[in-house]
Amino acid sequence: MSGVLVAGVGNVFLGDDGFGVEVARRLAAMSWPAEVRVADFGIRAVHLAYELLDRGADDVLVLVDAVARGAAPGTVFVIEPDLGALDAQPAAPEALDPHTMHPELVLRMAKSLGATLGPVMIVGCEPATLEEGMGLSGPVAGAVDEAVQLARELALGRVGRIGHGARTS
Repeated sequence: MSGVLVAGVGNVFLGDDGFGVEVARRLAAMSWPAEVRVADFGIRAVHLAYELLDRGADDVLVLVDAVARGAAPGTVFVIEPDLGALDAQPAAPEALDPHTMHPELVLRMAKSLGATLGPVMIVGCEPATLEEGMGLSGPVAGAVDEAVQLARELALGRVGRIGHGARTS
């Protein structure tokens, strides 16, 4: 069965890196159609890569994570990665630290293992700090509600399009 996986990732012991985990926690408390699964993968990026092996080209992945892009801390954005570019550079074994894998490495690893990825959207938030410590910084904590709403809209917006020409890039 095709569906949408909303996956929060990150390390709650590294400040704002816990952003995806917090968003997934809030999303998991909401009701969803049967086609949508929300999961907190935390630092288990390798598990997420393996789970993507069981999904197909019609399945949608909404990945939520802290992603540094040089914006102001707390800035929320959506990235639609170029999945074709992932084939050009498979994940190097030395880069596969399961505790620090960022979204691109998770997707590279999944593809190198043989996953067929459907549409992927990353809901990212610019972190203020990724240093040891628990709890989100003020700007990132303030962005959680926006990210929850955005991830929910993306997931629900894709439910009706699964298997019906959903965009793949």
